[in-house]
Amino acid sequence: MSEQRKARVATVSLAGCFGCHMALLDMDLRLVELMKLVEFDRSPLNDLKRFTRRCDIGIIEGGCCNEENVHVLQDFRENCDVLIALGQCAITGGLPAMRNAIMHSDDPLRECLEEAYIASPYIRNATHVIPNDPALPLILDKVYPCSAVVKIDYQIPGCAPSGDIIYETLAQLLAGRFHGFDPHTIHFD
Repeated sequence: MSEQRKARVATVSLAGCFGCHMALLDMDLRLVELMKLVEFDRSPLNDLKRFTRRCDIGIIEGGCCNEENVHVLQDFRENCDVLIALGQCAITGGLPAMRNAIMHSDDPLRECLEEAYIASPYIRNATHVIPNDPALPLILDKVYPCSAVVKIDYQIPGCAPSGDIIYETLAQLLAGRFHGFDPHTIHFD
């Protein structure tokens, strides 16, 4: 990365709750300091939906539950030098992956869709039809962590990680000094 330009950062939210992007905003005034070092490319933070150029860092929130998530994640890997999995959904599949453990039939995806659209006591679906529009992304057999789909360079744990941890990690990474977390900085209380 050249000293003459700011680092380019891209972010995306896959199968998650968008909480990790909210945690990025929890950096508060340090976000202003970070903006002196980086410019955002493809990101919900600036509403750019496609890459405009190669990025130094890609930050992924959420796991992969459908084919669109997989394609977006692969696109990030192709267009970013360093890829960071941000939060438990990106690292382990998080809450969306709970469906992985409760499906017991030979066709777990069908079981999941029937529970979501037909069998749930909270659903009013008189037609008993599961949405199947070709415009909808194909749902995967289970929810996958990002590392099961592409190479992930760094992981920032938490649900959501604190703005402090995110800022410190990015600041150290940009300065070339990130060598992992101090065990005393990552705690969930």
